Amino acid sequence: MIVPAPATGSGVPDPTVPRPFGRTGLAVTPVCVGTSPLASMPALYGYSVDGQRAEDTVAAVLDGPFTFMDTSNGYGGGTAERSIGAVLRRRGGLPEGFVLATKADADPETGAFDGARVRRSVEESLERLGLDRIAVLYLHDPEFHMTFEEAMAPGGAVEAMAALRDEGVVGHLGVAGGQLDMMLRFVATGEFAAVVNHNRWTLVDRGAEPLMDLARSKGTAFVNGAPYGGGMLVKGPDAQPRYAYRETPEAVREAVRAMQGAAERHGVSLAAVALQFSLRDPRVTSTIVGFSRPSRVADTLRLATTPVPDGLWEEIERHVPARVHWLP
Repeated sequence: MIVPAPATGSGVPDPTVPRPFGRTGLAVTPVCVGTSPLASMPALYGYSVDGQRAEDTVAAVLDGPFTFMDTSNGYGGGTAERSIGAVLRRRGGLPEGFVLATKADADPETGAFDGARVRRSVEESLERLGLDRIAVLYLHDPEFHMTFEEAMAPGGAVEAMAALRDEGVVGHLGVAGGQLDMMLRFVATGEFAAVVNHNRWTLVDRGAEPLMDLARSKGTAFVNGAPYGGGMLVKGPDAQPRYAYRETPEAVREAVRAMQGAAERHGVSLAAVALQFSLRDPRVTSTIVGFSRPSRVADTLRLATTPVPDGLWEEIERHVPARVHWLP
């Protein structure tokens, strides 16, 4: 039987001890390694990652304490999956107990995202990864490509995903996106064992709470993406003025400045507070942290285990921006 991970202090679980992944029977660490940065998308992240560094990072993850990795068919046109697959082939596959999740993406040229495209997306991912089965497959960013009704219609994306699950090609289905109303509708169907939502459960945005509560009631694993809001909650708003890679109200930047100052007075980095905010909530099954170099393994473990005084948490809560500034 899988038991919840013990806390390390301030209510934060040990980030290296696996916990139940919703109702799937899988177990994953509270930190999930995100591989979007490994796809080298400088227009998004502001830096490049060459192939050797990407593969070295994947190898460091497989040798490290985190046993959950998230990727996607569409990251860098498949670059992230290829880097992962190259390392897996050299090592003879995934380590026992390691969970790798990927995402079905729309056709990059036509934008098609019907059932036929889902099957092609999965075929591409399996070929790049060198695997014959995907443990967790997410429907990726449906809000940009289809309505809820189109996704759930006969011949649509979700029907194809369910068929792949029934055929044994996919273990469990998930949905990954931002827009909350649509994510709530998908989770309410009961069809999905996991949901990824990003930028909406952070120090400065609490909009995902209804989704988290619904997921918990359904036995659906809630995976929290972008705990740093695209970098603002690491570097501060003066170095990174955009939250979630978009223009940000001054009220949000002021809130982050206040939080950053509070963290500094307590001798704690803002990044540690931002990561542990997500890790300490029992409704969050795992938190995705993007890795761009091998040293991120040790860096993330340090941030996840840095003691955060209770008084700092109380001060942080006083600076949360008003709901009007949260993402929809």
